Amino acid sequence: MNVTPADFERDYAAIRAVRFAVFVDEQRIPRELEMDDRDAACRHWLATDERGEPIGTVRLDLAARGKVGRLAVLARERGRGVGRALMERVHELARERGLESVWCHAQISAAPFYTRLGYRIVSERFEEAGIAHVRMEYEL
Repeated sequence: MNVTPADFERDYAAIRAVRFAVFVDEQRIPRELEMDDRDAACRHWLATDERGEPIGTVRLDLAARGKVGRLAVLARERGRGVGRALMERVHELARERGLESVWCHAQISAAPFYTRLGYRIVSERFEEAGIAHVRMEYEL
């Protein structure tokens, strides 16, 4: 596995493929909600397998005080450290940019993953795109 910074315009097809496989096809989030106007302003990363095929992605919105979003790993690759590797890159950049913390809206099903990384839940449950979420924060 390799994790590298991605350029949203150049790597759009790969980012979209992973996110649509996870969020639209698997989780049934409406396709019109998946790609948004924040994508062009965010920093993105892509995880690829040994053949160079995209298997995961994440973004960091520095303008939103370090909002982590759209972490997606293909189902067949989960449990192999892809998500952790992507989040390590997010945390590295956030530290480099002088942020003291980062945050996300985590799906309830993903909250244990974030907790293992050191995130803590700081909100009650709320619904986003028809899925229960909580806000989680991580102190850098």
